Amino acid sequence: MAREIPYIAAINEAIHLEMARDDTVLYFGQNLATTENDEFVKAFGHDRVRVTPISETAEIGMAIGAALAGYRPVVELYMAEFMLVAMNQVVNEGPRFRYMSGGRVKVPIVLKAGYGFTAGWAGQHTGSIYNMFTGIPGLKVALPARPADAKGLMATAIRDDNPVCFFHHYLLTLEPGDVPEGEYLVPFGQADIRRSGGDVTVVATGWMVGKALAAAETLASEGIEAEVIDPRTLNPLDLATILTSVEKTGRAVLVDQATRRASASQMIAAEIADLGFRWLKAPIKQVTGLEATVPYSEPMEAYVLPDEEKIAGTVRQVLGEAPVAA
Repeated sequence: MAREIPYIAAINEAIHLEMARDDTVLYFGQNLATTENDEFVKAFGHDRVRVTPISETAEIGMAIGAALAGYRPVVELYMAEFMLVAMNQVVNEGPRFRYMSGGRVKVPIVLKAGYGFTAGWAGQHTGSIYNMFTGIPGLKVALPARPADAKGLMATAIRDDNPVCFFHHYLLTLEPGDVPEGEYLVPFGQADIRRSGGDVTVVATGWMVGKALAAAETLASEGIEAEVIDPRTLNPLDLATILTSVEKTGRAVLVDQATRRASASQMIAAEIADLGFRWLKAPIKQVTGLEATVPYSEPMEAYVLPDEEKIAGTVRQVLGEAPVAA
């Protein structure tokens, strides 16, 4: 049975359930387990829930070592940019050991990190840097857009024998949604068709899924039916669902909060062009963040980021129902 809870509560519920199910699951981070009132400390004790030094290199290195020793650590990193401090561990150690050992060792770690801070956060923690990690063999990338997926993907990530980057958008933190009770898993590499339509395929990630759905409702009032797809994971990526939709609609609009040249949409566009070019009736269009650091000013921030009107306007262009911007 489902009930409505916030996005962040769904993530915490998944971690709590997995820790109760499997005593090898650990949870640690720089601001965890600081008081005896911490819900995870009360349930699982300080041996399994630990505060770490203020060093991402140390805590991710600890996680890799614990994983090699048979544990399943979840590392709370708070902000995705903090992972950049420990890129050797994230990119060159964690994802490589299983391959280099011929599969004899496993590295089941979850790197949980927020991204996309806007609403006045300015430059340093507003990036959408998930695409930096999608091309690393052995490293999986999850990007939930609603509470149920946040719970299901976190549980799947914890059970996976490979490192997983679990990126959650901070503007979704308190967004409510129906979430199944008890054990709930969402498989990696299985996109979700959030809205069916036959005129254009819209693929959106993270926070942009809601923007795409809102744009699709506006377009529906004009007689345009957009199919909105949420990939949910970027590595593995469910290309089959995306290509099947493009074959049906003949048009693709890709929406991503990241800047164009650092976006997942650019990767998806390349795959559609390579594998689905024969079905296209119009060029693939991308609606992304502008090539700029996100500014502090609210009007400027809004100018830089994608929104419903930018998405709807781009869809009208690919359908030939709006002038092409100069």
